[in-house]
Amino acid sequence: MDFITIQHASKRFSGVQALKDVTFKVKQGEIHGLVGENGSGKSTLIKILAGVLPADGGEITIEGKKITSYGPLTGIRHGISVIYQDISLFPNLTVMENILLGRVLEQNRKIFSRKQFEQRVVNILDELGVDINHHELVGELPIAQQQLVAIARALNNDSKLLILDEPTTALTRQEINQLFRLVNNLKDLGIAIIFISHKLDEIAELCDTVSILRDGEMVASKLMSELTINKIENFMVGKSMIHTRNIHAHVSPEQVMEITNLTKKNNFADISFSLQRGEVLGVIGLLGSGRTELASALFGTAPADSGQIKISGEPVTIKSVQDAVKHGIAYVPEDRLTQGLVMNKSIKLNIAIATLDQSTTSIGLVDTEKIDAMAEKWIEDMAIKTDDKEKIARTLSGGNQQKIVLAKWLAMDPKVLILDGPTVGIDVGAKAGIFITINEMAKNSGMGVILISDEIREITSHCHRVLIMKNGRIARELVGEEITDMAIQRDLDEQKRVMAQDLK
Repeated sequence: MDFITIQHASKRFSGVQALKDVTFKVKQGEIHGLVGENGSGKSTLIKILAGVLPADGGEITIEGKKITSYGPLTGIRHGISVIYQDISLFPNLTVMENILLGRVLEQNRKIFSRKQFEQRVVNILDELGVDINHHELVGELPIAQQQLVAIARALNNDSKLLILDEPTTALTRQEINQLFRLVNNLKDLGIAIIFISHKLDEIAELCDTVSILRDGEMVASKLMSELTINKIENFMVGKSMIHTRNIHAHVSPEQVMEITNLTKKNNFADISFSLQRGEVLGVIGLLGSGRTELASALFGTAPADSGQIKISGEPVTIKSVQDAVKHGIAYVPEDRLTQGLVMNKSIKLNIAIATLDQSTTSIGLVDTEKIDAMAEKWIEDMAIKTDDKEKIARTLSGGNQQKIVLAKWLAMDPKVLILDGPTVGIDVGAKAGIFITINEMAKNSGMGVILISDEIREITSHCHRVLIMKNGRIARELVGEEITDMAIQRDLDEQKRVMAQDLK
């Protein structure tokens, strides 16, 4: 039976058609994936389903009953809960207080008895299989456990439909596995789930049905068994552009970087590898393998204790970011919000910030015309969606923000570009654009690229060689035909098996 159905829904904002005649339904006890590029209409549709936004037209039916007047309280009363990326918990309240607060407010209770409700909270956490101290402050919990608290709160509110908006963005694979087990348990209880994610491998792994939005229209809604990731990409952007093996042949024998016995205590040890001009070198490993720590050492944010780094055959010392930039090393971090961008500054200034010295006159004045021209060039080259280079960076989508970070460093014309999780939290179209740019730059300028990623298919699709890290060391190198999804997955699974045995 369908829990909720919305038929012929449309929504317009200031001349922009956000949704066009969308029909969408979710069954009881179903995990329903909702995907689409940024701007495809996902957020608008979810807000209409939750009653946060009114549709301009259309009809909503819940459990077979047509809803004539629909608002936020209507959604809550019918058991619809949304868990957004920011989770929206109270960090200064306990787990128990966060779980109970909504129900207590709804019932307009003037007196709150902890003892009366404590057992209910314990029962909910037990039912979810969640081991969290309900007396602990939520602000002291890691993000993965905060998400579980938000789900427990939804269950306390008798949720029948749970909407999860990009829930895995900040989670490790182990935490994702725990979340997926929990979601499947909720499905078994008859609760409907809408799962929104840019990670199509997660959609394929978890969801029963997938609905795909493009430019505000519902272009497909099918059982996952009838789809593949490539087919989903094709529906989203018109063609599959990301996970087809796409490496250029123009790799020079000249080494742009050579690392010998690089070591940082408690992070990594005896790391040795070379990077050729025009090469894309993949680095992958489990959480704690030392991947990001290695990138931080090469960029000077957390320098190595010992070992040698050569750039274009010459030994260099990298003890700071300034050292790295001076030697032509650029770094796109995973956390673009705190490490990659100045969020309250313009697109233009964010693009120019790494190369301001190139836009300064002989007497130390900033050449604004030169900065304007550079910003306009990179906005066009990176296909950043904006109508004004003066727009503030935080107003853009995640994909466009990442393109700004990439443009900032490509403007430097680096010898080595280090990319740490460059596609985290961005949609398929933006991913495709980023990889096209990276491959073109490596091919045409001879830039060497180090690509660090959790996504196996990104590594196998875009890298000439792959280094698999384990416990701070390079455990294996794959080249050419050795680079397959199965080979990398097998190696990572073996690492997990060994770690599980060690914990016993």
